[in-house]
Amino acid sequence: MAKKGKFYVVWKGKRPGIYTSWEECKAAISGHKGAEFKSFPNFQIAQRAYNSNYAAYKGKKKGGPELSPKELLKIGQPNYHSISVDAASSGNPGIMEYRGVDTKTGKKLFKQGPFPEGTNNIGEFLAIVHGLAFLKEQKSDRIIYTDSRTAMSWVRKKNCNTKLVEHQKNKVLFDLIRRAVSWLKQNTYDTPIVKWETKAWGEIPADFGRK
Repeated sequence: MAKKGKFYVVWKGKRPGIYTSWEECKAAISGHKGAEFKSFPNFQIAQRAYNSNYAAYKGKKKGGPELSPKELLKIGQPNYHSISVDAASSGNPGIMEYRGVDTKTGKKLFKQGPFPEGTNNIGEFLAIVHGLAFLKEQKSDRIIYTDSRTAMSWVRKKNCNTKLVEHQKNKVLFDLIRRAVSWLKQNTYDTPIVKWETKAWGEIPADFGRK
């Protein structure tokens, strides 16, 4: 019997969702190969996990940093009239790629890489600028979510303040950086760039799931 107040998240199964008993959860995953599910101590954490992905919670004993109901109420829910961007780097520096997705559906809108040598901060910066150019071309009034304050600062200053040294192996990436900086200096935009609230909402939808 499930403990009072326990919630079960099913990311992958016959019926993905959030359930309040093990019996309901079991029925939602029974017979489904590769089912992804996990229990959480309260609904807020379960909802945050469900809006994220299984990879972000797999193997963790707890549902990540818990916020109080007051904090969650203050933060509210994501604005789904938006796109989300993120980057992933295997090493620092290492093989790097970035992408942008529709926040609500997770549909991929653009992707670049992998580049043989880059950093996560560079990828986050390029992802935001790519998103700005993408939305401007689409004449869209959607906002951009990112989980990188560093990249937000670089975009605001119109400068990629990386310590990575340019050489032949990463020349293509630095050419892209120069294009991004040039775009920022030559274009205006009204698109709000907003910090994704990871503690409240889970991993950003564009996350590559490699944590």
